[in-house]
Amino acid sequence: MPIIKPLSSGANQSGLRDYNERLLLSMLFRNGPMPGSDLARRAGLSAQTVSNILRKLERDGFLERGDPQRGKVGKPSIPMGHAANGAYSFGLKIGRRVADLVLVDFKGGVREHVRMDYRQPETAAVFEFFESTLADIVEKLSTNEQNRVCGIGVAAPFELWNWDSARAAASDEFIDWKNIDLKARVSAFTGLPVYLMNDATAACRAEHVYGRGKEFRDYAYFYVAAFIGGGIVLNHSVFEGHQGNAGALGSLRSTGPNGESRQLIDIASIHLLESRLEQVGISRDVLWQEPQDWSSIRRHVNAWMGQTAQELAKAALSTCAVIDFEAVLIDGVFPDDIRNELAERTSRYIANQDMRGLIVPKVETGSIGVNARAIGAASAPIFAQFMLNTNVGLAEAQ
Repeated sequence: MPIIKPLSSGANQSGLRDYNERLLLSMLFRNGPMPGSDLARRAGLSAQTVSNILRKLERDGFLERGDPQRGKVGKPSIPMGHAANGAYSFGLKIGRRVADLVLVDFKGGVREHVRMDYRQPETAAVFEFFESTLADIVEKLSTNEQNRVCGIGVAAPFELWNWDSARAAASDEFIDWKNIDLKARVSAFTGLPVYLMNDATAACRAEHVYGRGKEFRDYAYFYVAAFIGGGIVLNHSVFEGHQGNAGALGSLRSTGPNGESRQLIDIASIHLLESRLEQVGISRDVLWQEPQDWSSIRRHVNAWMGQTAQELAKAALSTCAVIDFEAVLIDGVFPDDIRNELAERTSRYIANQDMRGLIVPKVETGSIGVNARAIGAASAPIFAQFMLNTNVGLAEAQ
């Protein structure tokens, strides 16, 4: 029996949000709280139309009023912003080292976060963790909060069962994932709308909705985890592609030390650092502990970071040769100081590449970090039900 009954009045009506409601909600997500007069001017709508929509969204509990702001003349303006308790969403991230379950509110705040570490993601153990943890979180929610849960996003690597090809033959635990219908399995248990997405795309969505993605119109996003992945943003929206696998930047071609054909995933992922550590007798677990601290292994990290930055520089330019991205964002499962230095080194390597025919992109750091994939998964139901997808026409045209 589903742990959460079908959504009742409130958030379930969000699927019926019309274009103008989604437009205003999207503008507030991107720009923060704004008075109705500013929204009307930016949206090209009449003040009366915007006022009516804002009142409705406030009445439904999705928006709230801020403190009055006094200008030089006239009455104070009242900014409207998202109400944190207007909607909630779960995010389940299934990784190669860790599974995370988060509950996120309408403003992107993480209300609950539970994590499970493992050596290998066995299907039975992951679903037992998911079901028991979800039940515990739901039990703590009030009836009103339960009624405002709008869905669950599930983020997992593309073809999780193939992950071990870079190391050895895949184990039975990984092959089991090939026969799992994630969407159906999660939906049957929760009774919620389920949104399935690639884990790196989920991280990109988290950055876009809640992080620095608001600063750029079009950008490429690299997320460095056990295996590197990525995402792309076009026209202010994450572009998922015809089959949801757009931005598979880990599959970009490169060459090995002997000229052999390789992929970025083979030469710019954290699993390579794991191997370095194991060769010198250091447990790879130091990389995945919370809170993160890589200072004790900095000598090994530096060597890995030098190679990774070079490969990221080449991959960034290859990506920008296809689409004229204004920026390249780099984030991952590592401490902030490592992320900052990796982005800086990548920028320096780009400056030394052959740039004929290309415009040099900005290389910037992401801001969400280790929980980006879980938060991005949780943002999927909110995005789908409340925001505009400015790339929907592109996706439908394929």
